[in-house]
Amino acid sequence: MLVVHVQVHVKPECVDAFRAASIANARESVKEPGMARFDVMQNAADPTHFVLVEAYRTPEAPAAHKETVHYALWRDTVAEMMAEPRNSDKFVNCFPEDAGW
Repeated sequence: MLVVHVQVHVKPECVDAFRAASIANARESVKEPGMARFDVMQNAADPTHFVLVEAYRTPEAPAAHKETVHYALWRDTVAEMMAEPRNSDKFVNCFPEDAGW
């Protein structure tokens, strides 16, 4: 299992539009066979800070995700909403070992 945390800071005036676009992307992303889970998290203390938590079943799944129409639509829709470039960290899950999301 590969888990990616994507950190995004958006412009204050774009918070609602970014949240809506990200939820729409997540709804389609969880339908992908290689996607185990996709969470859209918003910081309670700083509503302009989002974390997208993407859990992939296979090493090939992230590349397949980036080839989807819904990802391209999200990427293009939110590009100008970001206050700074997004960044990501990749993790492997240690527990539970049998996470079959």
